[in-house]
Amino acid sequence: MLKDMFKKTYTVIDSHHKVAKKNTAEEPSIPEGLWKKCNKCGQPIYVEDVKNNYYVCPKCGGYFRVHAYRRIEMLMDEGTFQEWDKEMEFSNPLDFPGYEKKVLAIQEKTKLNEAVVTGMGTIKGNPAAVGVCDARFIMSSMGHVMGEKITRMVERATVEKMPVIIFACSGGARMQEGIVSLMQMAKTSAALKKHHEAGQLFISVLTDPTTGGVTASFAMLGDIILAEPGALIGFAGPRVIQQTIGQKLPEGFQRAEFLLEHGFVDKIVERHEQRDVIGDILRMHRKKAGAEQDFETGVNEGKQQADAGTENGRLRAVKNSGKSAWDTVLLSRDGGRPVATDYINAIFDDFMEFHGDRYFKDDGAVVGGIATFRGIPVTVIGQQKGRTTRENIRRNFGMPSPEGYRKALRLMKQAETFGRPIICFVDTPGAFCGLEAEERGQGEAIARNLFEMASLTVPVLSLVIGEGGSGGALAMAVANEVWMMENAIYSILSPEGFASILWKDSKKAAEAARVMKITAADLYEQGLIEEIISEAEPASPETMPVIAGIIRERMGSFLKKYETMAAEEIREQRYQRFRRI
Repeated sequence: MLKDMFKKTYTVIDSHHKVAKKNTAEEPSIPEGLWKKCNKCGQPIYVEDVKNNYYVCPKCGGYFRVHAYRRIEMLMDEGTFQEWDKEMEFSNPLDFPGYEKKVLAIQEKTKLNEAVVTGMGTIKGNPAAVGVCDARFIMSSMGHVMGEKITRMVERATVEKMPVIIFACSGGARMQEGIVSLMQMAKTSAALKKHHEAGQLFISVLTDPTTGGVTASFAMLGDIILAEPGALIGFAGPRVIQQTIGQKLPEGFQRAEFLLEHGFVDKIVERHEQRDVIGDILRMHRKKAGAEQDFETGVNEGKQQADAGTENGRLRAVKNSGKSAWDTVLLSRDGGRPVATDYINAIFDDFMEFHGDRYFKDDGAVVGGIATFRGIPVTVIGQQKGRTTRENIRRNFGMPSPEGYRKALRLMKQAETFGRPIICFVDTPGAFCGLEAEERGQGEAIARNLFEMASLTVPVLSLVIGEGGSGGALAMAVANEVWMMENAIYSILSPEGFASILWKDSKKAAEAARVMKITAADLYEQGLIEEIISEAEPASPETMPVIAGIIRERMGSFLKKYETMAAEEIREQRYQRFRRI
């Protein structure tokens, strides 16, 4: 096909990609390997362009599979990679006929000993143990040697206190090794469990394809799970599923985007961004030299301003300044009021959002991830309303479903594993009360958060920034301290609901707001919250810089206070806070 394209009139692309035209009746000589046909779009592509584009088709954006050593070259700091267990003895546990011959031929062709390359090096200066699967080796199916290499890597990383990164790519278990192959699923998972219990990070990167026993073991066990765009990810392959159920599968089924939507992937990362994203994740899980000093300086410099701002806000709120409780309700619901991500972006650095509950879905009503605060890693979670009607629909008007609370709890437990403080931004009319929410266990999800948050061994700060509606708000406010914005509310249910239940008249909502004692001033006087954050002017994009400055300084004091406390002391303080109420 390509040769026909070049007859009579053709284009020659030189090493500088300049174009020159030449007429001839002769067929040109095309250097072998100069051109390649994209297996996604079918177009001819210049090989050098593909290499320079991280092995992504420059015409359609389709991803080519990458050899293990090329992947390592793109990921690791130059010259830092040290390979582990490069040569391992061949294993044929079933004495399967022809298996050894097949493996020897593949070893010769690929120059690989097995379907995974393991070792250690640095990524943007951060050390890590890395394993990369290579699909050229029997579709990177997992047999004894591959399972052994991964397990040894994880065990060594556990001893040497290093994070682990595995780029998964596999057709599943290796049929020629039968049940021995199946046992590698348990072996690699057990090693990762020990690594996890030692407080070490595991980043799993899912590439095309990740299927079968690899998906059902180490690939889906990451503390953080990343995926390449369009990667096929699933337990049973789509062809098997389609044949089994006799139905046509939906478009995009089992692709990375499908997994993200359904809560099983934290983030889809373009190949050219992977080194930066993984490097940043490693950095935020590694205590930074000098961070403590930066933190201390920031706390001391801002303490006086923060104390004054918060005290003024507290006095203003307590005196009420002529503002009724209903006025505060209306301000807390104002469509122009900043949402959780506004606070997150204004207060923290390096925020990286993670997705999904690992069970069913990614709930847009809850956002969460990791960030830094004056160099200190923190976990940040917020109930998120939309700014537009379309966004509100996508985020369900800030009313979380069970998967939202389960995502929040997953991130909190992850924070506990790595010793990160947790900051929650509460802003919800209440938990979603639809049919689907009940089917998926809304009550259980909220109860589970209350249960687990009570025993977290890291400090938790919850800030009510708008509406704090009922148990839907409390599920993210079992904290060591709860603060409120001056114009926020925190209530057993909405004033309209209260009036309807007690007085059978929702029009008495304003009166209900007064008697319910739901403003920051009311709750502070009752000792139910620890701080009121001043709003000299109602919170808005224009006043956000001032408000964020006050919160940053108070937050610095909060973190400084709790960093000296032991884990059990932090947990007991939280227990006693609620025990006194």
